[in-house]
Amino acid sequence: MTKSNLLLSRRRMIGSLAALSSAVALPMPAWAMGQMGGPVRKGIHELSGAKIDLHIADGRFATGSRSGHAIAVNGTVPGPLIRLKEGEQTILSVHNMLDVDSSVHWHGLLLPFQFDGVPGISFPGIRPGARFDVPLTPRQSGTYWWHSHSGLQEQVGHYGPIIIDPAGPDPVQYDREHIILLSEFTPMHPHAIMKKLKVSEGYFSRQKTTATDDYDFSGAQRRMWGRMRMMPTDIADVSAPTYSYLINGHGPEDGLELAYSPGERVRLRIINGSAMTFFNMRLPGMPMTIVQADGQNVQPVEVDELQIGVAETYDVIVTPSAAGAFAIAAESMDRSGMAQAVLTSQPGRKAAFPALREPPLLSMVDMGHGGMGHGSMDHGSDGAGPAAPMDHSKMDHAAMGHAMPVAAPVDAHSGHDMAAMDMSGGMDMRDTALLPDTVKTGPGIDMVAMNPQDRTGYPGLGLDTVPHRVLNYRLLKSLAMDHHKRAPDREMELHLTGNMERYMWSFDGRKFSAVGDDPIRFGFDERVRVKLVNDTMMAHPIHLHGMFFELVNGQGHYQPKKHTVIVQPGSSATFDVTTDEPGDWAFHCHLLYHMHAGMMQTVSVAFPEGAS
Repeated sequence: MTKSNLLLSRRRMIGSLAALSSAVALPMPAWAMGQMGGPVRKGIHELSGAKIDLHIADGRFATGSRSGHAIAVNGTVPGPLIRLKEGEQTILSVHNMLDVDSSVHWHGLLLPFQFDGVPGISFPGIRPGARFDVPLTPRQSGTYWWHSHSGLQEQVGHYGPIIIDPAGPDPVQYDREHIILLSEFTPMHPHAIMKKLKVSEGYFSRQKTTATDDYDFSGAQRRMWGRMRMMPTDIADVSAPTYSYLINGHGPEDGLELAYSPGERVRLRIINGSAMTFFNMRLPGMPMTIVQADGQNVQPVEVDELQIGVAETYDVIVTPSAAGAFAIAAESMDRSGMAQAVLTSQPGRKAAFPALREPPLLSMVDMGHGGMGHGSMDHGSDGAGPAAPMDHSKMDHAAMGHAMPVAAPVDAHSGHDMAAMDMSGGMDMRDTALLPDTVKTGPGIDMVAMNPQDRTGYPGLGLDTVPHRVLNYRLLKSLAMDHHKRAPDREMELHLTGNMERYMWSFDGRKFSAVGDDPIRFGFDERVRVKLVNDTMMAHPIHLHGMFFELVNGQGHYQPKKHTVIVQPGSSATFDVTTDEPGDWAFHCHLLYHMHAGMMQTVSVAFPEGAS
């Protein structure tokens, strides 16, 4: 198709969707009349079948001593579990009972772009009082989730889980399953949060350092941090005490219990459905065997803890051999709070939860200074702690098509003598001359990573020094071998950029705008290697709609497929993608307020020749 015909075809399709969305007047169901603005139920109930109705409505949510406005779906927060089967058709019918537009994005699902649910990119949104129908025949299986892509509704409760059972035998054997849907609740309106972040990005930080803190900082290091106008404890934009952390809608005070019988293989489907929180997940005293990442089967790997970024999912198997109770502890990455539940063999039996650990600190590596500090530690095959750097000479580079990005040696810093350098003045961390010409420089960029390294072997901030086994991306291998792996046709580099002080976030220095933006364009069925360079000092979970990519992690023909990747501060991550899903797709940081502030772009995949 020509570019003009392609655009015309898309406009007609989206125009017809707008007509469908606005033309249907809906009677309010009886349950919704009792729930509109009223108390919201907690927990997850299941919906399945040939037609599934979702009603989006206002309500009030409470946990512990907190209560406030919520957006509930079918009267609950989280919304219902949508359970489907691979290859079996269903219609997802979304009814908007709000007085504002809404939407549902089916996170990780493969479907035509016009049903992906992103207003301004793939459809116009669902108007108040309207219905939008999504015909779906799943082409995949696994653990996924759904959430609003309108405004900041996701923060307020508009999200829920999806399970797609495989058409054939499940390679994961288990006796019982539980969903662990992680999220947050705050009575503060999300637009008020956004406003405060714009006025002062450190507004919600309660873990700031002072001149008397017992941290091993030299005067030069303090001047360096001051020059960056950032604190080494600035890990999360919003955290406790602003947030109460939830599992399946239950706060720590609710005492959520999940049952097991001794000797069972229990499958925990862990979903990070939060707006802004990375969680460190563990069951103290209970190993976890990871069997799935982002809905895709992986070769089993046993760990004691894992970090899960916003929008990621992990399925794990635990096998408690005796009666008892185990704490399910999901600690926020900045260690300001914890989501809690108990895996128990007897109702009412309690478990001891670990205390919050000391907050971690950012380091020079998180500034993009290469191999100094905690980020230079490369975790070995057991993920238990510092190990020898990965031997890239032993990787199957031929199968990968191109060389794996190689981390710089500890003493390599672009020719700089780090020992002799005055950290307060010898490094210009705003030297935009280091950026490629594709990056738009200006007030939206306040930091440039001088020597960003690939850190797929890094387990996450604060987890590189713990004494037990922790997951990192290099431990993930797809269950099935890719026998027909293609080398990339081309490569591209994208920079994750921002100005912390002004709370501006972007790709390549360009904030997203639904009008007038030039999308990232791909031909149909291209094979592209994409390198993401994080020029900021925050970890970003980057999510690609509509397609899975293969994480370049040194596993050759067993590169794991994912839809979301954490790009560590001041570092890079690389993936290969085959662009075989035509249409316009969102590509963004899944930290809600980063996306809202501009860290989002449109990926446009051309339709194949002859498509209409």
